Amino acid sequence: MGTLDGKVALVTAGTRGIGRGIAEALLAQGASVVMTGRSPEKGAKALAEIGLTDRTAFLAGDARDKDEVAGWVAGAVERFGRLDILVNNAGGSDGFALVHELSDEAWDNAFTFIVDSAFWATRAALPVMLEQGSGRVVNISSVEGKMGNKAAVSHYISAKHAMNGFTKAVAFEYGQQGITSNAICPGAIETDLMVEVGPSFAAETGVTYEEYKADYAKDAAIGRLNTVEEVGAMAVLLAGPAGGGITGALLNVDGGTSPF
Repeated sequence: MGTLDGKVALVTAGTRGIGRGIAEALLAQGASVVMTGRSPEKGAKALAEIGLTDRTAFLAGDARDKDEVAGWVAGAVERFGRLDILVNNAGGSDGFALVHELSDEAWDNAFTFIVDSAFWATRAALPVMLEQGSGRVVNISSVEGKMGNKAAVSHYISAKHAMNGFTKAVAFEYGQQGITSNAICPGAIETDLMVEVGPSFAAETGVTYEEYKADYAKDAAIGRLNTVEEVGAMAVLLAGPAGGGITGALLNVDGGTSPF
């Protein structure tokens, strides 16, 4: 028996990286999980690797498209009949530069990808959760959502701060209806995405990729990067019965990087 038997979760950007780790952690506790992503090929690969065909599904689409995001919620309910857990994991940024050189496109993309996508998914999920009288919203923020001490990522820092504010607003509005809203703030994790974008970000700040990773590890009290499994464990806590009294929280899984 798992703590999430009979529950249904939607994990955006769930085919790899942090999202995949969360999806697998929820599945291990008995939940059914719908994963989303832009690549049908990566979705099919993830489903095949997980192998739990009766409790998994994949929906393709772009988190920066309002209608596609709302369609994910409808698709999850259509597939499994309910929606108990929403994990807003999609989000990222590009065009890394200092503020005086940062483009409108990079700024807008970060906010659409991180903040708007979470808003659209949450807005669509809340009526379902309200009808059920229960629900869990888990936003994947970042240690950067509490700090502002990295150069060339002001758009990412600002968007994650906004996501944290949205998390608290949802918690306040829906706490008495049995719905919780929390954010997990991971530290640096070497996901597939970090491997892809890390070198270009490192180059923008004048260091090598290895130096970039070592800098994050040095900032952490544990002296290393975090893992997707550690984030998945926190998501399971927030999604399950033990998380019922936790809402409006910004919970660090950052190895002691953030001072608060």
